[in-house]
Amino acid sequence: MNRDKVFIIAEAGVNHNGSLGRAMEMVAIAADAGADAVKFQTFKAETLVTKSAAKADYQKKTSARDESQFEMLKKLELSHGAHSELIKTCELNGIEFLSSPFDLETIDMLRGLGIQKWKIPSGEITNLPYLRKIASFGQEIILSTGMADLEEIKTALFVFTKAEIPLNMITVLHCNTEYPTPFQDVNLKAMQTIKASFPGVRVGYSDHTKGIEVPVAAVAMGATMIEKHFTLDKHLPGPDHNASLLPEELAQMVRAVRNIELALGSGIKKPSRSEKKNIHIARKSIVAACSIAAGEIFTEDNLTVKRPGTGISPMKWDDIVGGTAGKNYKKDDLIDA
Repeated sequence: MNRDKVFIIAEAGVNHNGSLGRAMEMVAIAADAGADAVKFQTFKAETLVTKSAAKADYQKKTSARDESQFEMLKKLELSHGAHSELIKTCELNGIEFLSSPFDLETIDMLRGLGIQKWKIPSGEITNLPYLRKIASFGQEIILSTGMADLEEIKTALFVFTKAEIPLNMITVLHCNTEYPTPFQDVNLKAMQTIKASFPGVRVGYSDHTKGIEVPVAAVAMGATMIEKHFTLDKHLPGPDHNASLLPEELAQMVRAVRNIELALGSGIKKPSRSEKKNIHIARKSIVAACSIAAGEIFTEDNLTVKRPGTGISPMKWDDIVGGTAGKNYKKDDLIDA
């Protein structure tokens, strides 16, 4: 991963609705938008939820009300073969494949497929056996922290560091797990709190708001990674479509992030290359306010300040006033040193 630029994850999630063809189409869209990675979710309903588990309120609004969470998730699974095809499709499209496993079995599946970067979803931050298993690989970790407090983040990070994973191999993503997240609940400043609380980790933001302004703002506030859901159609049945970006919106977000990246610059305050040519035009010089004869004393009355800035800087005003004119000056002539 190029750490000099923001790493953008286009989150396909389960917005393929269980269709490999749709998932492959989403890979191409994410690549065309300029994302660095496209991320899916790897799970088996049988090992993820009990058959009686309730759905979240947002899921009840965006999927059939009479189906259980188990029934909803069962329709959204991708097989081992589908994962293999998606990895190949990502390679062909020049984009990195990522997926969040949701249990020990799917961790093993992804490990067998050669995954070397692990995206831990928010719900697993308190799953100790899960965290230990991923930590045992000694590979790069991306940790989402929706619903978590600082103590829970600290505990998860301890699992990783105990396994001798250096902090610079861990990115902690601030996140809110409500879909869509109300703006008043985003709390972007918490991302900076995470950075200050755990020196050494990289920080980023996983976004579930509508629109693109919050992830763009996160980049301006120091996010090194952005994750954002996208979909082919916001009106498709399924839990996450409504809070996702359309393809053209995803591309717009990537462009905006890259522009903010450029705009952040080095932090060194100095004239930029593009504005240096404006210095002599916009700044001013000391000039004659009226005709001044050689030998006449420069005074507050016979001097003034005007553009262009090609003569003596007005910051030298006190050095010039009280001096003697060495030649004749007409009104508006630049005063010589």
